[in-house]
Amino acid sequence: MTPFPAVSTAPVASIGPRAARALTAEFARHNTATSALVIGADHASGVIAAAIEALLPDDSLTLVAGERTTADLLRDHITGLGSWISDRVKIVDTLAEADPADVVIIGEPLTGTAEDVRATLDALTKYLTDGAVVAIATPALPGRTGGAAAELFRQSALFGVGSDLVVRNNPPVRVHRLRFTAAPAARATALAPAYRTSSVPVSRTMHIDSNGIAAAGIAAGLALLARVGRPGSRLWLLPAIAAAPIAAFFRDPERDVPGEPSAVVAASDGRVLSVERLTDSRFGAGEFLRIAVFLSVLDVHVNRIPVAGRVTDHFVEDGGYANAMTAAAEHNVAAYTVLDTEHGTVVVAQRTGLIARRIVQRTPVGALVARGERMGLIRFGSRTDVYLPADKAESMVTVGDRVLGGSSVIARWTR
Repeated sequence: MTPFPAVSTAPVASIGPRAARALTAEFARHNTATSALVIGADHASGVIAAAIEALLPDDSLTLVAGERTTADLLRDHITGLGSWISDRVKIVDTLAEADPADVVIIGEPLTGTAEDVRATLDALTKYLTDGAVVAIATPALPGRTGGAAAELFRQSALFGVGSDLVVRNNPPVRVHRLRFTAAPAARATALAPAYRTSSVPVSRTMHIDSNGIAAAGIAAGLALLARVGRPGSRLWLLPAIAAAPIAAFFRDPERDVPGEPSAVVAASDGRVLSVERLTDSRFGAGEFLRIAVFLSVLDVHVNRIPVAGRVTDHFVEDGGYANAMTAAAEHNVAAYTVLDTEHGTVVVAQRTGLIARRIVQRTPVGALVARGERMGLIRFGSRTDVYLPADKAESMVTVGDRVLGGSSVIARWTR
């Protein structure tokens, strides 16, 4: 058995396909040689299947048997998958035999006390390379974890680089990704956009943000209550009809992200409102090239990262709710995400508008983000601003141009 701190992995929760994909997402998004270590997963677990699916030719994967399997069962399972897999997957009898890895995945949901969780994380430190990520799941229902969930939320506040609530699991689980040592910003250029459970697929090319699923569900629930409460009235048709356009507002289509290293992509759909050079002491010395895009209520409102880098800061400034197309919008409520990139400081500002009153930002400080990766959304009409070092970037758009978030090239690096 694996000598590991006594954190319960009793079957109070299982890992389904969506949760397995969320647990292995950090391994799957690396496009360069990466090592992963999966601890405690059953030989028939979806976590192992998802990790194997993510394997690239230069990757390596190490599996450590858990309480419900043995190393021999793991070896038989991997051998049966063929030589291409077995040549890249190593099975060890105990954790002590494993080498440090770039991604460490706990294969079963953790329960137990806060002290148990801290002991587990302390035991893992020797198996982490510099900048490595630990992926851990815990049941998301109250009273099911014995303190583990609260402790992982605390750890995420200190070291978290991503968190996903997987509702379509039995029971729902929360997946936490933790990074205890900083990763260089340059590493982000080799990453694919992260898989996010907040983007719910409805077809191969279209997703709906989880906010839209919730809002449409509320509208449908109101329709049902009205129908039951007043069966002779047709008032129930109002929320029933509204559910579809509400969901459509939160649509999140798949986008083809340009592969050119010099490309900077739009942070949102919409129309280019301004292209200007300015200074802003909040983000450092020197001039910035700022490209502002206005989003109407008909545009896709999911926002994306314009250039790969590491999130170094995130802050919100209070203000008003002026029309996003006017000069007064400069003083609207805005959320700023600051990136450290190979080309210097890049900033994405998510601004509210006359109707927009809610900004969602999902990329915590310390996270490595890929170009075109989903970063959040703004509800209803609004505006996004992208700040680039003016001496290193050249605009590829002019005022009035239509752009698509994550797909349209709005600027290029000149050096």
